[in-house]
Amino acid sequence: MDIKKLADLNSLRTAPLLNSSQEKKLLGELENNIYNADWITVGIMAPSDTKAIEALQSISNKYFSIKFGNLDSLHSDGCVFLKCNQKTGNVFVRSENGLGEGILITCQYDEDAEEANTFGPLPLDFFDI
Repeated sequence: MDIKKLADLNSLRTAPLLNSSQEKKLLGELENNIYNADWITVGIMAPSDTKAIEALQSISNKYFSIKFGNLDSLHSDGCVFLKCNQKTGNVFVRSENGLGEGILITCQYDEDAEEANTFGPLPLDFFDI
């Protein structure tokens, strides 16, 4: 599948392999949405809690205003789904089989007139670029 814009990811269950050009284009489009949002929520589907936490930390490393605490206390066996909310700082992880792999970013807004938009799945190493 040829991925040219964020909307091309919507029908996927797992993150595709992206080339450097695709990553840069998608990151630019995603950052426009992140910077215009009041806060984000993040969902990470990963083969282990360690991989999920690493992916979350890569987001915090890229965006200094997006921080999550208490990551050392997170643990779940096997494939996991990690969910966090920038506004509340809450982070949860649970074991869940049958999921794909990737990062889902939802841009949230304080005003009810703005509808939340979810983007992804993005590769687990997407924010390492």
